[in-house]
Amino acid sequence: MRKFHLILAFLISLPALAQEKPWMLGPFQRPENAQPIIAPISDTEFKDPMTGKTVKWESMATFNPAAIVRNAQVHVIYRAEEKLGEKEIGGHTSRLGMATSSDGFRFKREKVPFFYPQTDSQKEFEWTGGTEDPRIVETEEGLYVLTYTQWNRDVPRLAVATSRDLKNWEKHGPIFKEWKEGKYHNTESKSGAIVTELKNGKLLAAKIDGKYWMYYGVPHIWLATSDDLVNWVPLENHEGNRVPVLSPRPGFFDSWLVEAGPPPLLTKDGIVVLYNAGNSRQVGVKNLGNRVYTGGQALFDAAEPWKLLDRVTDPFIQPELPFEKSGQYPEGTTFLEGLVYFQGKWLLYYGTADSMVGVVSAPAK
Repeated sequence: MRKFHLILAFLISLPALAQEKPWMLGPFQRPENAQPIIAPISDTEFKDPMTGKTVKWESMATFNPAAIVRNAQVHVIYRAEEKLGEKEIGGHTSRLGMATSSDGFRFKREKVPFFYPQTDSQKEFEWTGGTEDPRIVETEEGLYVLTYTQWNRDVPRLAVATSRDLKNWEKHGPIFKEWKEGKYHNTESKSGAIVTELKNGKLLAAKIDGKYWMYYGVPHIWLATSDDLVNWVPLENHEGNRVPVLSPRPGFFDSWLVEAGPPPLLTKDGIVVLYNAGNSRQVGVKNLGNRVYTGGQALFDAAEPWKLLDRVTDPFIQPELPFEKSGQYPEGTTFLEGLVYFQGKWLLYYGTADSMVGVVSAPAK
């Protein structure tokens, strides 16, 4: 009996690793002595097409990463901002940089951004705020589809770009510009997470009932469908209104807002949606504080992607380490945007305090 009690005491002393729900992805763990995998640096320069000036394009912040596996390497696409002498969120130009890794934890960065506002067809929507907060998926045919936010300092718009090699990109513009004569074109939209599935060890864009599906938006999450991953149709009800499929909940960690995270995963249990959650202390969780971003998970029906089946009551990841709670967003964030299956495990990449990039991992079930 004494031996049993000793074992029980030992187990109780271990960090809680059990999942709240059996369908959840994870459990995720931070690396030992976790540090940012990508942080701002001041020795990379880039000639900005908008001003003609050379800028230190990633000197203030490197955050909110997408991720994809190509040629046995993890490619992380991160948002970068240069230091301008102040830290006003939204006051900088955002560009996308690329970093690669053979183990998913140690990265080599390219010297210049690969995706940014240029003198091109998207100037109207990307000058001067930039290109922000990417997510990325791959199709079975090898096409890479990037969703990102275009920010012209007027209306943030969700847009799509495609590539065959992660180097040469075609910008297709705002996803709702042509639908119903631009009904939602001037409505704020962002955070497009396209549903994926694991096929032969590779994450690929999934079709459900012959269509691709995308969870998107903030402070609610909506749905859209597409035949080609470029042209999207928002899900509406019989009255012609968008239908939120996930909303903030008073009394919980996601009381202020919910926002689509990395590409969701189609599993045997349904569609697992990892989402970003903002807290409002007055109506939410007291110990998190206002505006703190954590991570939640929700389960949707695989045949009816708008049908919510289950949802966590507590965040599965939240700001805990110093680098997750310091930076240009001092309230703290673990802002989820990149998920890959790599070398037999899940790697989840997230932005910290709008300033750096972190990673957590989980064994594949």
